[in-house]
Amino acid sequence: MTTKPDFTDCYIDLAQPRLGAEVISASDDFFAPKERLIKPEEPVFIQDKYDDHGKWMDGWESRRKREKGHDFCVIRLCQGIIHGVEIDTRFFTGNYPPQASLDACHCTGDPDEDTEWSELLPICSLQGDARHYMAVDDRRTWTHLRLNIYPDGGIARLRVYGVAHYDWNLVPVGASADLAAMSRGGRALCCNNMHFGHMANLIAPGHAINMGDGWETRRRREPGNDWLILKLGHPGTIQRVLVDTAFFKGNYPERCSIHGAMLRDIPDGEISASADYWKELLPPQKLGPDRVHVFEEKILEAGAVSHVRLDIYPDGGISRLRLFGAPTRD
Repeated sequence: MTTKPDFTDCYIDLAQPRLGAEVISASDDFFAPKERLIKPEEPVFIQDKYDDHGKWMDGWESRRKREKGHDFCVIRLCQGIIHGVEIDTRFFTGNYPPQASLDACHCTGDPDEDTEWSELLPICSLQGDARHYMAVDDRRTWTHLRLNIYPDGGIARLRVYGVAHYDWNLVPVGASADLAAMSRGGRALCCNNMHFGHMANLIAPGHAINMGDGWETRRRREPGNDWLILKLGHPGTIQRVLVDTAFFKGNYPERCSIHGAMLRDIPDGEISASADYWKELLPPQKLGPDRVHVFEEKILEAGAVSHVRLDIYPDGGISRLRLFGAPTRD
């Protein structure tokens, strides 16, 4: 599949370094180092750039294989369930592998020679300078992937879309945790606009590194306001909200509000249809530029929720959102 599917937006990339993912080994990376395979930036091509090994390429590239076998690369993931993958060969034209496959494992620590691998994606054909999307139906939890290429060549990027796994039993009874955190299974399901910054950035770990590392909408020229819907990593009662407008100085929202609902067995694609009727959790609050806003006393009693809708008025950008609360135990 070359058309960009829905799973690229509503699931997170489990192979992104900010979640602890790392390329830990490769059979060969003579022409381009294995670490570039999961760089968060889009791949680039620089016409006249060369290094000591030859043409500089923005990805992972092995040398031409002169013996039997194939090359492979092992990636430590943010542990989770995989729903789809993207194998990107952009800018690799005469040096891409004609075929690839993926194996997965679940292990403590990193895999060794005794590790049992399961086939996640059978051998499939690749094209040069193209983005290949493949859905995954296996709903087991994985910690590592092995990307096999046949026989050799270069891959610009590997994206692994899914849901992070977190053991919520680690949170003591009555304790508070960030229920929406990306690393704990939180997901941004949909929004009305993300022209300048992806909605998933809102629940990413750590502080934003710049204005592009947040969620930012275009300038609104019509009535209304912009919005975003999150699915929490675990249902719970929200007790404290943190809204960070770091780096947004002339383009922060004037106000924001939050609504929530407890939804069960509703497909992700149908969630937004009921969002206008959710309970108010945080009435509209004034926001300022480039600062952290903490709301606690303003939060309304609404019980446990599994989804929230963040409204910003009328438009603009927010770098991070944290929703602290007690997870439900049922």
